[in-house]
Amino acid sequence: MIAKTFFGFEEILARELQILGAQDVEMGVRMVSFKGDKGFMYKANLSLRTALKILKPIYYFRANSEINLYKGIQGINWSKYLNTNQTFVIDSTVHSDIFKHSQFVSQKCKDAIVDQFRDRTGQRPSVDKDFPDLRINIHIDKDQCSVALDTSGNSLHQRGYKTATNIAPINEVLAAGMLLLSGWEGKSDFIDPMCGSGTILAEAAMIACNIPANINRKEFAFEKWNDWDNELFDQIIEALLKKTREFRYTITGYDKAPSAVEKAKMNIKNANLDEYININQTNFFDSKKENSGPLHMVFNPPYGERLDIEMERFYREIGDTLKINYPNTNAWFITANLEALKFVGLKPSRKIKLFNGSLEARFVKYEMYEGSKRTKFQTPQE
Repeated sequence: MIAKTFFGFEEILARELQILGAQDVEMGVRMVSFKGDKGFMYKANLSLRTALKILKPIYYFRANSEINLYKGIQGINWSKYLNTNQTFVIDSTVHSDIFKHSQFVSQKCKDAIVDQFRDRTGQRPSVDKDFPDLRINIHIDKDQCSVALDTSGNSLHQRGYKTATNIAPINEVLAAGMLLLSGWEGKSDFIDPMCGSGTILAEAAMIACNIPANINRKEFAFEKWNDWDNELFDQIIEALLKKTREFRYTITGYDKAPSAVEKAKMNIKNANLDEYININQTNFFDSKKENSGPLHMVFNPPYGERLDIEMERFYREIGDTLKINYPNTNAWFITANLEALKFVGLKPSRKIKLFNGSLEARFVKYEMYEGSKRTKFQTPQE
């Protein structure tokens, strides 16, 4: 199988797969390949926090012409996966000089499938772009064509808990990946001081309590497959829920906009996480760290892409607030405004290149010590 992900998350996705029990885990670019049985396919879709889709390859062939593409697709016995009263859709990705348009490839592959059924039975399955029974993924790289079944359906970032969103919501898989990259395991207090619609908070609570990422999701593509095993699926959910754990710290969200606070509360309630998370209408720049113990902070400040703010002043205030009011804190945030980072006035101890949608971004870490950094590392006098 193949798990697709965002650039920069390949290593943490591979680690997630290994912990889950996958075999032969191998990293690629924006993807990780692995082996597992049908039950593991169900488990991967339910559990993986940094996967966007799980694909199950069924056939590989060489396609150096339109005719070869058609013949290659006809070389698959499609009645194993589909019958004439079911619907399907094809998603194509093309990196090739031979085939220029993914839509053309999808159309040609659709013709091959439909013609096979028509020749054998006189009837044909139809295409349904919105709610297909089978989603087929075609990937052409130069003249190599791989055909896979999409086990997930809609992208796995659609967890099922987010009904209300803000101006610039963060993708759930991006939020989970950032949290895992930051080392968050639920072993201290946590805060998102610019929480928007609450995505980072929800993902942080699910990591802390080891709750499967997609437990609230309404459906997966494999539920419409001919070999769907409802009993096995229920057993896997039961086994995963037995592995959830207690969380003994606090998770807090701030936002200065009352509308954002309302939306965040609604989403957290939908995710059944409201017992773990407190959300307050607070301006981060007026806030102070509330407890003396270590604090883990992850947030997604505005970049000026969709919100009109004075960048220089805003990012300087982030730096000042962290420096003065948040000792003993590991603070991480993501920004696509690389210029604005200069105004924070603090030196990041880590800087990781990520993408937020099409925007190149940096995920940065600032370590705020109790007192000065120098005194922290001085050896005591004998």
